[in-house]
Amino acid sequence: MDSPRVVFEDNHILVAVKPVGFLSQGDGTDSPDMLTYLKDYIKVKYNKPGNVYLGLLHRLDRNVSGVMVFAKTSKCASRISEQIRQGKLIKKYHATVKGILKSDSGKLVNYLVKDERANKVKVYDKEVPYSKKCELEYKIIKTVGENSLVDVHLLTGRSHQIRSQFAHIGHPLLGDVKYGGPKSNSGIALESYYLGFNHPITGEFIEFSLDNVN
Repeated sequence: MDSPRVVFEDNHILVAVKPVGFLSQGDGTDSPDMLTYLKDYIKVKYNKPGNVYLGLLHRLDRNVSGVMVFAKTSKCASRISEQIRQGKLIKKYHATVKGILKSDSGKLVNYLVKDERANKVKVYDKEVPYSKKCELEYKIIKTVGENSLVDVHLLTGRSHQIRSQFAHIGHPLLGDVKYGGPKSNSGIALESYYLGFNHPITGEFIEFSLDNVN
């Protein structure tokens, strides 16, 4: 398993690439997770005694890789979390889905209900009790055989959103067996390749893309 890579840090934020297999946050098992790994990284690098603060601002599923931002102070955590609530933090993904999509680009709007025990979400076309609205925009980058590589702009950040929404329209992600996708030896074909947001202190809009940090 690859290790996380820190691609940017200052006194306020830390940006790192999460590899497939890492949890975003510990779940009480021995599975490696980003938050613990990066806290240890800070502790060793800066020789910090005691507990290290690092704010988890968003998550990626265990079998999904990509770029993540963490806050080094509670003030920065609060400010970036507010950007997330307001939809100002831009998240883009690359996904390979089964089949050829009918439209070269489009928008998916659904309502999700999380089944915590099954760790799975149900997708509805109309609002139902306890559902949360979810939206994403997509465009096809290219077709690969009988599959489509798509660029996804996430407009809301719901659990399993991309995976479940594409499965709902009959195009599950490759490797995503939970949502009906074909098996794959390389995990789920989903990668968070881009983050853009305003720096919590300077206000400058900053961007991080896997195209530039690999």
